[in-house]
This record gives sequence, C-alpha cells and structure tokens, in this order.
Amino acid sequence: MSKIRVYELAKMLGKTNRELLDMLGDLGIEVKTHMSSIDTETAQLIEDTIKTESGKTGNKSAESSASEKNVSKQLIKVPAGASVKDVADMIGISAGEAVRELVAAGMMVPANMPASEEVLVILSDAFDIDLEIFEKKEIEAETEAESVRERLRKKKEVKGDNARYRSPVVTVMGHVDHGKTTLLDYIRDTNITAREAGGITQHIGASRVRYNDKEIVFLDTPGHEAFTSMRARGTQVTDIAILVVAADDGVMPQTEEAINHAKAAGVPIIVAVNKIDKPGARSDRVRQQLSDKGLVPEEWGGDTVMIDVSAKSGEGVDHLLEMLLLVAEMEELKADPTIIAEGTVIESKLDKGKGPVATVLIKQGTLETGDIILMDSSWGKIRAMLDHKGDQVKKAGPSTAVEILGLNSVPQPGEAFAKVENEKVARDTTADREQTRRQDQNVSSKKMTLEELYAQMQEGGVPQLNLVLKCDVQGSTEAVESSVAKLATAEVGINFVHKGAGRVSESDVMLAAASNAIIVAFNVRPDNNAKKVAEREGVQIRIYNVIYDLLDDVKAALEGMLKPIIREEILGQAEVREVFKVPKVGQIAGCYVLEGVIRRNARARVITDGVVKWQGNIAALRRFKDDAREVNAGYECGINLQNYQDISEGDIIEAFQEVEEKRKLQK
Repeated sequence: MSKIRVYELAKMLGKTNRELLDMLGDLGIEVKTHMSSIDTETAQLIEDTIKTESGKTGNKSAESSASEKNVSKQLIKVPAGASVKDVADMIGISAGEAVRELVAAGMMVPANMPASEEVLVILSDAFDIDLEIFEKKEIEAETEAESVRERLRKKKEVKGDNARYRSPVVTVMGHVDHGKTTLLDYIRDTNITAREAGGITQHIGASRVRYNDKEIVFLDTPGHEAFTSMRARGTQVTDIAILVVAADDGVMPQTEEAINHAKAAGVPIIVAVNKIDKPGARSDRVRQQLSDKGLVPEEWGGDTVMIDVSAKSGEGVDHLLEMLLLVAEMEELKADPTIIAEGTVIESKLDKGKGPVATVLIKQGTLETGDIILMDSSWGKIRAMLDHKGDQVKKAGPSTAVEILGLNSVPQPGEAFAKVENEKVARDTTADREQTRRQDQNVSSKKMTLEELYAQMQEGGVPQLNLVLKCDVQGSTEAVESSVAKLATAEVGINFVHKGAGRVSESDVMLAAASNAIIVAFNVRPDNNAKKVAEREGVQIRIYNVIYDLLDDVKAALEGMLKPIIREEILGQAEVREVFKVPKVGQIAGCYVLEGVIRRNARARVITDGVVKWQGNIAALRRFKDDAREVNAGYECGINLQNYQDISEGDIIEAFQEVEEKRKLQK
C-alpha cells in the first residue's frame, strides 16, 4: 500500500501542518510529526472529511453566506470623492500598501486619485474590511462615538499578542571535508541565480537566503563556536542545526562532537547526508551509524529528518530547504517587533576607519539608528547600521543581522545586547559591571571540581556528574567510557557530554564550560589554546596515565554526591534528681549522670516511664556554678533544655548526636 507524508498531504489539501496534525489526532490516527507517513486510505479519509465539512457550509444559500460574511467584517463608510490615500488612512495602512494592492489587481491608480467603487471592492477584499461610499452629510449625521481609526485600533488590540513568524536561524555543523562549506555555497549561489533581492550575506557573519517566499538565516560562524561560546555566556541564537555527514565516509569524531554540541544546546537536528553521487556512497550505513548515536531516521520510526543531498550537483538541496521551513513551522518561531530590541553579538572587530564594529542578530523588537544599546562589556549610540550588501539601513527587525557602528569598545561574540533608555543608564550599568568584573578577577571564579561536588549536592545541585572524556586512541576511549559508566547507580549518574580520541582542544573546553562539566584526559594533554581557555573559563582538566586512578577519582566524586547516612549515636543518660527555677532562665534540672557522658550543645530527649516526651537541644550545662563542656558518668550537673519547661523529678535526659556517615557505591 502506497504512503504519503503528512506535510505533502497538508500542502495538497491547503491546510497547515498543525491543522492536519490536529485533525489526525481528532480521528484517533497516531502520527509523530509532519514528516510521518500515512497510507493512502487514511489520506482519502481525511480528504473526504474536509469535503464533507465544506459541503455542509456550501449548502447554505449564497445570499446568507454573503450576509454572514459581511456581519463578521468591519464596516467603514467612505465619503464620496475620497482619495485612495484617504481610504488608506481610514483602514490604518500606508498609501503605498493600498497602491500596491491595486497594481497587483491590475489597476494603476495614484494615491491622490478619487477612490471608485471598484477600488473599494479591491481594498475590501485585500484587507478583509467592508468599504461603502456615503454622502458626507450622512456620515456627519452619524452618532457613533468612535472614529473608524479608533474602532480599528481596538479591533487590533483584541488580538493582544504582537508576536509573529520570524525567520529560522540555522547553523551548519559536521566533520571536516564532509561538505559543510560546499553545501552552504551552493545554497547561496542558487539563491543569487534565482535573482532574489538581498539573498546573500557576504560580510556580516550571517547568510540570508529566500526560499518559497520565506527567509532562512544561516550563521557563518563555525558550528561548534556558534553553540559553545554563546551557550557559555548564557545565550542561544540557533534554532535549527544541519548536521552534514558524507555518505562515503560516515560518522567521524567531529560528527559525534557536533551531535553532542547540538544536543547540549537542545535544538532540532536535520541531517544532510552529502556526497551521495560519489563512488562508495552508502547513505543507509550513515543512517545506521547515526541511529547508534541516538539520531534515528524518521523513515525508520524515529524523529530525525534525514535528507540525501549532493552539494556539488544540488540534488536534494531544495528538499533540504523545504524541510528546514517545515521544522521551523513546527517549532512555531515567533518574535514581537514592537517590544524593546534585544539580541546577540555574533561577530566583532576593531576597524581602523570605523572603530569598534559589531555584527548583531536581533531576537526581539526593532533596532533603529540612534538607539542606545547596552552589551555585557560595552555600550554605544548606533551611528549607522549596515546590511549584508553594505548599505545603510534605518531599521532592523527580528532574525535580522546588521553591522552596527558607534560602540565605545569591542564586545565579545556571544554577548547579549538590549536597547536602553538613555546614555546615563548605559554608562552607569557598564561601570557597575566593570567593578564586578574586577572583583571577580581578584576572587578567582572556578567551574565545578571533583572536590566541590558534595557541597553542591547538599545545596540541591545536579544529580549527575557531567564529563568530557578525551583519550589517546578510540580503543582507550571505549574502554574508559565502559569502565566509568559502570560506576553509575540509580541515585547518581554519569553524563558524557562528549567523548573522543585526541588531545584536549579549545572546543572541548568551551563545551565543558557551557555544560558545567569536568574534562577527564587519559594519556593525552591539552594544547596551549585549550590551557588558556580552561584557565579563563575556570574549567578543570584532570589528567591521568593510570586508569585505576581515574576510576578512583570518579568513584569518589560519585560517592560524594550520594546523600550521607544520618546515624544516631547515644552519648549518655542522666537522671533528674531535683528541679530548680531560675529567674530569666527557667527550669534547671539537677541531674546525676548514670552512664556515658552529657555534652553541652548536644541533642537530647526527655524520657518519662519509657516514653519520649520531648526532643531538642541542650542549651546549657553546668558543674556546680561553672559552665562545663561535658560531664561524665558518676558526677552531678545542672542541665537547661532549650525551649522546654516541663521537667519532672525522675525523668531521664538522654544525650545523643547525629553523625553523617559517608556512603559507598553499591551495585
């Protein structure tokens, strides 16, 4: 029986993916995503259901349908002789928007020309509003309290949320020589030949591509850097990751590293199986290898979209871009262009002619020339904004990358920015942050160490130990991973953020910093850049040559994460022989220590006829008139119990202490 994908059926039926998924759910048909396949019988059932619903609506007379339609529309009365511009003002749009709609309908009517009935019909349909011509006196005679504009404004406010669709931001990742750059270049070149205006970003760290009337933003920064450096600073700009894997080479160390980075960032992954036209290409083998890494293809029952492509010939690239837009649709990416502008720095430099320059990607709001923006380490008044072509722009909205001039210093990539009210706020905030930064430098701030895990666990910290494992060869990696994994228990676990062969690199350190992980290096060493970054980011690198030392340290760390056993230790017992009342102090129990020792500040319980009446702390302990630290068996003493005044002769006061006993790992 033939099958069809959900998104293909949605396109055929004129429905959105979300609408069709909801419809399938209502019918009790289980599908995971828009990429899931359904059989043709089910597809026919859906089509018949839609036709039936449409038929019910169609049975109504055309007159009643038109009447109902008019009831739901906003009625605007247009004075006779009003120009197209006047009508546009009444609708709440610009004259240019009105003229464009008229031109699209085949009418060349300037904005200053009177609006005919035909013009009103076209604009009514275009903006879903009823426009009717009335004599001016009829309008003046109206007793409506609200103007047309006021009614329209209130109608828009009823919708409430100004958030709207924004373009997805995509990062391309993968192993070296698997075709990441070639694929991105093909997408760009195709876009140019398609003559899409403003289709390619050349110099500002982001490529902007238009496909099917929607834009996709590709980050030009290296994939790992885009995830790690920005996540380490608490920002996340990527919406979707494309993982490029060569069909003739398969999953390689950097492929696995890219998967770990994308998973740690929590973004959807689309796999592009590249070089399918090369000899020895086996896309099925790639799918099997990726399944072993947790990325199960959708056609195998998983939820990972995998597309066979050739970056050289372009085969499958259109399908890849279509899938990108589908995933973006399912992610429901939205942004509000009306709120205060904020976003992230993706590149920065010091230009001899322009001064400090930063390329920013806007997340929310609209950035305008003249705005005051504040970053983590700099601020400035925007003197100019340049788009991908180097042209100056006045405004830039969500998912737009622009190069900005006017900063007082060069910010770091990954820093967040936001628009602020005035220069004073920016200066004061920057000064406060600089003072805090200096204090932090004096008191060295470190990431998690093995010795600190127990303390963090007591404070409600993470229930698992995050590790980045690097070994000399792949065989050692597998052996160490297997041995370390066996140490995990149901109470404390081990999470390998990344594992691989080779020296500890800068990328490893940045991933550890972003994931609050410890780097465990077996028979390898960090390179110079990695050492510097580790020192700067406060990441701990533990180096081992003997596997037993490595396992002992990890075991000790896991045992430190276990909640300790609280064991009660009885110190001694004293019998109350007499009770004294002391002003401003309360009851003092004159006692004789029967056994053991009674210690000041110990825990205690009062026992009457074998029944525990109270439990708390010893507030004071005296031997005659002097304070005592402890009193042994066979001696008399005075005991004052904290917040307890119901002691009787013959009571037994039992002193005890709670001892924390470190637990051992048990399988």
